[in-house]
Amino acid sequence: MKALINIDYTYDFVADDGALTTGKPGQEVEAAIVSLTEEFIAKEDYVVFAIDGHDPSDQYHPENKLFPPHNVNGTSGRDLYGKLADVYAANKDNAKVYWIDKRHYSAFSGTDLDIRLRERGIQEIHLVGVCTDICVLHTAIDAYNLGYQIVVHENGVQSFDPVGHQWALGHFKNTLGATVL
Repeated sequence: MKALINIDYTYDFVADDGALTTGKPGQEVEAAIVSLTEEFIAKEDYVVFAIDGHDPSDQYHPENKLFPPHNVNGTSGRDLYGKLADVYAANKDNAKVYWIDKRHYSAFSGTDLDIRLRERGIQEIHLVGVCTDICVLHTAIDAYNLGYQIVVHENGVQSFDPVGHQWALGHFKNTLGATVL
């Protein structure tokens, strides 16, 4: 079994008026993300939604000093963007679909993701979402350090920084040994 990890494809990161939006580039990967998610669900592979959740009053969280408030807990900014929200809503009760609230860039940091993947014998993870050079990258680095085979779907990742996006795609392949499709 494989796992698809959907990272932060939310209103705040993708919508034109999102708090920390990738804008049009992020919107352009929606069809690929939705298609891959539906494909993984149909094949009964594991699908994880790893979604940022922040408290802007947390004075100790470093992101609160680096970025404007985004994906604030209890707000619509954390809602999945576009048709991906419908796919999740239709499958949220499926035992092979899992939602993780994360506080850090990596979907592994402070979550039970590694345990859940190992319980299921998953060794290969597929990554989609935003931002390529932040949360997707840090998730990939942790996956590499934990020994997972990594596949990044180039048509399913994007960033608000085009230079960082391109750099991260090269880093996945050349430094982490990931397959970039």
